[in-house]
Amino acid sequence: MSSLNIPETCGVMLLPDCTLFPHGGLPLHIFEPRYRMMLADSLQGTCFFAIGRLLGKETDDLSRCAAPLGTMGLVRASRELDDGTSNLLLHGVIRVKFMDWLDSPYPKARILPVPSIFEPESQSNAALAALHEASDQVTRSLPAEVREALINMTQQIDDPSILADVMAQQFLHDPDERQDLLEMESAAARVAWICKKFESQA
Repeated sequence: MSSLNIPETCGVMLLPDCTLFPHGGLPLHIFEPRYRMMLADSLQGTCFFAIGRLLGKETDDLSRCAAPLGTMGLVRASRELDDGTSNLLLHGVIRVKFMDWLDSPYPKARILPVPSIFEPESQSNAALAALHEASDQVTRSLPAEVREALINMTQQIDDPSILADVMAQQFLHDPDERQDLLEMESAAARVAWICKKFESQA
């Protein structure tokens, strides 16, 4: 991640019931003036901003109404429309902890990157096999072509922490469960949780 030049501060888009995982994609329509300003600053700089979950009504004290951890994303594509709003695709890069909320026209925080590393490495193959089995089970009710495309995508991922995040982005829908999983410190614990969750849905 160091090659990506993760900034020390970034803008944060606060959304209710929305969680972005690393390696996931999130289409956004930017229309609020403050977020239009945030996007302009982002595109002129690093092309990064974060997604944070808004917990209840937004107040002046963002530390009380925003989840403590979100995901920094990279703007992959952005198109400004005639009315000044924009459509874009944000690609999740890394979990970040919101350390301090800064004085800014839009939500902005000093951030601490939270890398995701699966340990112990000796159990990586077993974790991948379990995740692939869970993926097979959770996609059984999908149309054949969609199921095949999703399984092919997951089969190409050889890091269980990445695969767990990709599966969470694709298949986990409950907002509270998504946020809890995002904040779970251990990648191995996230893998175990996902496998148990999706096996129970089979």
